[in-house]
Amino acid sequence: MKTPKTPILALLATVITVSALASCSTDDTTSADSATTVSIDTATGPVEVPQNPQRVVALDNTSLETLRAFGVEPVALPKPIMPYEGFEDWIDDDAILDVGTHREPNLEIVNEAEPDLIIGGYRFSEYTDKLGRIAPTLDIAPSDDAEGGYVESLKRQTASLGVVFDREEQAAEIIAALDAAEDNAAERTTGQSVFLSVVSGGKIDNGAGRIGRIIEPLNLRDVFAGEAGDVHGDSGLAPEAVAAANPDWMIVLDRDAAAGEPGAAPAKSVIDAQEAFARTTFASEDQIVYLDPYFYTRESIQAYAETYEQLADAFSNAS
Repeated sequence: MKTPKTPILALLATVITVSALASCSTDDTTSADSATTVSIDTATGPVEVPQNPQRVVALDNTSLETLRAFGVEPVALPKPIMPYEGFEDWIDDDAILDVGTHREPNLEIVNEAEPDLIIGGYRFSEYTDKLGRIAPTLDIAPSDDAEGGYVESLKRQTASLGVVFDREEQAAEIIAALDAAEDNAAERTTGQSVFLSVVSGGKIDNGAGRIGRIIEPLNLRDVFAGEAGDVHGDSGLAPEAVAAANPDWMIVLDRDAAAGEPGAAPAKSVIDAQEAFARTTFASEDQIVYLDPYFYTRESIQAYAETYEQLADAFSNAS
């Protein structure tokens, strides 16, 4: 069922609770230490942060493309879990410190980076308190549990980043691009059934837990909605069960490609090898959409806009 969108101006209004003006010198000279701060609503409550911080540690992968669009180059990143394409310059730059993965982040490296601001949350949400002892930390990551769902919370994240980096107009443009792509895809989906799949370790699994967010604003019916499924394991979903459900469409996330698993078979070859799929509607009508291989490590507002454009094209060509 389509989720109502929040107007851009309303998004901007909801992400800021307080804006502190630049501190003023007591004489006619301007203090070199004066700074503007803003208070941003986060998953843990309002957090006051410097506006236009100079040293930013960015841990939440969903924020990276927006930071890049704003011209922000972080001083430290979780390089092992970043997309391998599109961020080569950041990954290869030794001056940008490597924090490691969310499973074992090196908080000493974060401290060594001397950040003015840490953008945490999502995979790093459990470390928010510890990170907050190093520098102001924002958990503004998108969430399935957020009001309006994951896609709407992506827009609020973008609006918040626009406020922090004084790029409200650019943030509004990025949000508007997602809205336009989303509306275009929504117009072309009319209740078709879909199997949301993840290919991992050569197995085809139920990907509703990871990519079900994509269809939040669309008129599509997930044939395995609510069924067990985990992108990190085998839910026991057999190809024959998929064939029996006979969805009109299949949307595929190639997790092995995103994670850089050596020797992994491409998702398309795994799916093409399934004899059980031969008579399904999605296979016979060539109604299979393969997401960007790095969608899993991007998950940004830009990635969602691209996906909606991709789906709009696919459903338009099929109609």
